[in-house]
Amino acid sequence: MTFTWLNPPPRWSAGSDTLTLTTGEATDFWQRTHYGFTRDSGHAWLAPVDGDFTAEVRFRGGYTTLYDQAGLMLRRDAETWIKAGIEFTDGLMHFSVVVTADGSDWSVIPLPDAAPDTWISVRMTRRGAAVLVQCAVEDSPWRMARLAPFPAEPARAGPMACSPERGGLEVEFSGLRIGPAVDAPLHAG
Repeated sequence: MTFTWLNPPPRWSAGSDTLTLTTGEATDFWQRTHYGFTRDSGHAWLAPVDGDFTAEVRFRGGYTTLYDQAGLMLRRDAETWIKAGIEFTDGLMHFSVVVTADGSDWSVIPLPDAAPDTWISVRMTRRGAAVLVQCAVEDSPWRMARLAPFPAEPARAGPMACSPERGGLEVEFSGLRIGPAVDAPLHAG
């Protein structure tokens, strides 16, 4: 699987099972809704995906500033994508999902007990024209964060990070896997 950068970060390194990066100044992915602006400057290390698949990664970062974010992205183009992971807002880490189809929406799940050194996992499973987004904190079980429509067309997926209000967010990713769709139930138990 070949990964390429959409907007390479100023510093990064990749090993056999790791990716570390430091974000550039004022980077973000967002399309118009509420704020009115369009931003497509975030860092994303993406590989081609087609058909049904699961992409997942574990990550942690030095979130300190409003909208610091890291996680996983599924992207068809600048107007059609999903990003899911941690976003720092209201003074704490939230599991955030943004689904973009012409405009961006935003949903968050507060994680009041999470700290920057907490490992977060995110998984996206596409089946047909639907994507199931799941998250896990440390070694907790997967839980559903979002079920969203997404075109059943070729796209790209992989780790992403942004820091809209600054530069210098450091993020560490591990365990990146993109492969056949896993049997991911919508409900636990």
